[in-house]
Amino acid sequence: MSEQTHIEEPSKATIAAGKKRQSLGVLASLSSATFLGLAPVFGRMAILAGFSPLAVVALRTSLAVALMFSILFIFRRQFLYVFPVGLAGCFLAGAINGFGSILYYLALGQLPASLGQLLYALYPLFVAVFSVLDKQPVSRLTLIRVGVAAVAVFLLTSADGVNAPLPAVLMMIGAAALYALHIPINQRVLYEIPAPTVTLYTLLAMSLVTVPFYLLFDHQLPSAGLSWWPIISLTLVTFASRLTLFLGIKNIGGLQAAILGLAEIFITLIISHYFLGEILTLPQIIGAGILGISITMIALDKHDPTKRHPKGGWLAWIHPPEINPWSLQD
Repeated sequence: MSEQTHIEEPSKATIAAGKKRQSLGVLASLSSATFLGLAPVFGRMAILAGFSPLAVVALRTSLAVALMFSILFIFRRQFLYVFPVGLAGCFLAGAINGFGSILYYLALGQLPASLGQLLYALYPLFVAVFSVLDKQPVSRLTLIRVGVAAVAVFLLTSADGVNAPLPAVLMMIGAAALYALHIPINQRVLYEIPAPTVTLYTLLAMSLVTVPFYLLFDHQLPSAGLSWWPIISLTLVTFASRLTLFLGIKNIGGLQAAILGLAEIFITLIISHYFLGEILTLPQIIGAGILGISITMIALDKHDPTKRHPKGGWLAWIHPPEINPWSLQD
């Protein structure tokens, strides 16, 4: 008599919860893209106003972490707790992103905001590579979407006739790679840690990299007559973009959040056109349309990247303690 294997079908409640989680993740990722799209515009405006690139990156990260800590300390102190390995993961991701931010704003000092953001949009390609190396499941449709996005980014970047300095271009691509590298690290951490906690400690690590770098290598103090509103605006969008980014990663996975994050290009191109006078060419419009197709294809992807993947991968050392302290109530 042969044994029959019974496969339990997911309940309606499980399916509904999954859809709700995906909707929240998509909304959070698109919100993050909106804030990230504003960041290069405010950053470029701050640099043009007289702030040095290193001053911009140091001020925006340190002010953002101070804001995040104040909010959690006053309203949600339980989110200040993090287990040691999780803290190490946040600090590793934040340090990597901190060095990436330094490259980003150094490049932004020499590139238009629109062109810089278009080059930076290569980061989902790097996220796909790092996710595969970490043995995270990547669906076929996701790979197709990455390919479509790559075509769009090629059109967007090759259409600009500005003779951009090669060192600045390489720095921006390096910044994209480092930004991509911190996403799968944070995805591991977010399995067990709330997004606000990850945001706080990642921003703290970024500040521990960017502020000393500014103090050591940049002796330009902001003059008394400079307008600080671009820095304040950049701080607010940095804070909001990191919080919503990690909320998106927690609910739909790092690669999906990264591809949705490409919507930031639209924000940067539109805002930089009106506030900085930068021009959008016809090929760039075509590339933006193709990018929109890649973004909307997420509705067809039924894969759940938030499920734990098999043991192994280069980030396997990031795991929670055997007793989960988040299950303990005060």
